[in-house]
Amino acid sequence: MRIGNLNKTMFQSVASFLLRFLAFVGLILLVSIGNLLDVRPAIAQDNTVNYTYSELQGEDFSHKDLEGGVFAAADMREANFEGSNLSYSIFTEGTLLGANLKGADLSSSLLDRVTLDFADLTDAILVDAIATRTRFYDATITGADFTNAVIDRYQVSLMCERAEGVNSVTGVSTRESLACR
Repeated sequence: MRIGNLNKTMFQSVASFLLRFLAFVGLILLVSIGNLLDVRPAIAQDNTVNYTYSELQGEDFSHKDLEGGVFAAADMREANFEGSNLSYSIFTEGTLLGANLKGADLSSSLLDRVTLDFADLTDAILVDAIATRTRFYDATITGADFTNAVIDRYQVSLMCERAEGVNSVTGVSTRESLACR
């Protein structure tokens, strides 16, 4: 009788293990099939550019659609981006010393550790941009919109000293967008 109970207990353990294993495999298959059915195609942009580590001093990019462009560590001294769409672009460690960004749309762009000294950001849109450890020394910011941008407090305090104007596209004043007091 003991052998019969032992066989029955062993059978129940093996059956329980197999049932859990099959449930686990079924769950993995279900998730995999769900993922396969929910595949969304990647949308490639023909106009996406990659200028990482490029020498772009004095280049003319005015009035171009450069959305999602990558300018990481590029030297763009005195480059002209006037009126360009640069939203969702990456400028990490780029140099925009004396660059013309008048009326440029830099919404949701990544501008961390960028040098914007002496740049012209008149009427530029930097809504939701991330500009940590970025320098704006002597940059012209008249009418620029920095709404919800992430900028170091020290840079904001310096910009508030000279912030003036209202952005012609968004209608937001520069002082308001920087939360100047």
